[in-house]
Amino acid sequence: MEIPNPKRKREDYDNHFSAPQPPSASANGGGFELSLLEAVENSQNTVEILDLKTLKKLVLSFERKLRDNIAARLKYPDQPEKFADSEIELHEEIEKLKILAGGPELYPDLVSLNAIPSILGLLNHDNTDIAIDVVGLIQDLTDEDVLDDNDEPAKILVDSLIENNVLELLVQNLLRLNESDSDEVAAVHNSLATIENLIEVKPGVAELVCERTKLMRWILGKIKVREFDGNKQYASEILAILLQSSVANQKRLGQMNGVDVVLQAVAMYKSRDPRSSDEEEMVENLFDCLCCLLMPLENKERFLKAEGVELMIIIMNQKKLCYGSAIRALDFAMTNYPPACERFVDVMGLKTAFPAFMGKAIVYSEGDGESMIPVGKDKKKRFREELEERLVSLVASLFGGILRGSRRERLLSKFVENECEKIDRLMELYMRYANRVKTETERLNQLELDDLEMDEDEKYNRKLESGLYTLQLIAVILGHLWTSEHPRIRARIELLLKQQKLTKKDVRRILQEYHDNIGDMDGPEEKERTQAKVQKFISAF
Repeated sequence: MEIPNPKRKREDYDNHFSAPQPPSASANGGGFELSLLEAVENSQNTVEILDLKTLKKLVLSFERKLRDNIAARLKYPDQPEKFADSEIELHEEIEKLKILAGGPELYPDLVSLNAIPSILGLLNHDNTDIAIDVVGLIQDLTDEDVLDDNDEPAKILVDSLIENNVLELLVQNLLRLNESDSDEVAAVHNSLATIENLIEVKPGVAELVCERTKLMRWILGKIKVREFDGNKQYASEILAILLQSSVANQKRLGQMNGVDVVLQAVAMYKSRDPRSSDEEEMVENLFDCLCCLLMPLENKERFLKAEGVELMIIIMNQKKLCYGSAIRALDFAMTNYPPACERFVDVMGLKTAFPAFMGKAIVYSEGDGESMIPVGKDKKKRFREELEERLVSLVASLFGGILRGSRRERLLSKFVENECEKIDRLMELYMRYANRVKTETERLNQLELDDLEMDEDEKYNRKLESGLYTLQLIAVILGHLWTSEHPRIRARIELLLKQQKLTKKDVRRILQEYHDNIGDMDGPEEKERTQAKVQKFISAF
């Protein structure tokens, strides 16, 4: 199984949340006010060199306006008109600081001038507009395009931001934003973008922000909303980023009823497709979240209790866009978890999965006029391949999770019915993936002849990427079938191997390579158990 790794297209969000346009020049009798245009032109021609001197000047001016605003608010707490001007001036100073994004090499100096605490303190400002200005500033300073090739200054800035409670302050401000206001909608997006930027520089922020703030709870509330919008899409992506590499976050969200919330969110698409490419991306993010959640054992239990297996089968039967994602979620749910495998058989999952395994899932291009699994032309081939790989993994999980009893007999009977057509299909896949791996192995050997050094681990990983892992799972399924000692199954496997000019030794070789490279990601006991099972197949062949 591959861990989902979402990546948002930043330019898509830029289209949703473009900067406000300046007011148009006023017309007077059909002509423009030339004095206003001249003033704008003069201001644009005044370009200040961005250096340490300019930085100190900007910070000093900002601190003065900040003090003026604090003093005015303390002196006239109940008379907003008395401190309104100081707030406008403070807003202008914050906007001026955005120029610093053009000189990230000055970030260490910005930190040493002790400006960060003053800037972040404004996230708590009573005037939400000022807090929104600061969110925009931090987002600009930490933008990934700005920080590229500036690793050390970026780390210094991010460390200072975190030390001065940027995560807590950002999320506290996020909780008070009202998305009925367009400016605050943009501020929500900028807050999420800033968190993503911080994680990009310092991956540990993914766990810190969940430990210290209520961000996860806010995101769950956001994805519960039925209506789709750009921030719901972004929230789903941030959640996937938070979950993809952190078991602690996966467990934390599970304890917050996250499995049930994500299932409810994807259930909206069981009988209808997303209405736009952005909504489609959000649904993919939600399934990424679900697959990440299904890695800890306790969340598999929650998935089973929430009838997640049944929901995924319903989605498969509806044959909408989420078809492949539902198979992927089932694959994660059933890996090393027999109760999910048993439930899958009990609720007629075999009847749903095996037609797809036989390649009977219709994949069509947009505009073909059919009504099953809509996929654009460029995605069609990859969709088929991913579907095949997931289904092979799912069948392997079923054999690994159902070892005896009537369920095992029902599973084995699928490979006997209709003249053993599913064994034929399995051998068809075996040959296809074996040829891919052979081609890649020959390519790697040629690279070595060309004096390109490559260690054994790298070669093995390249072969895995070319399809070796799926080939290994097919060999494992053949092992389960062979050790069933069913005479018709064994006879069919031997016949098909002979037709392809192969022997049981070829299958044994693939199983041996798999056995020797089984990792201990799931713990030493699971590694030992899996190796013992594969060794049994090797001996049987």
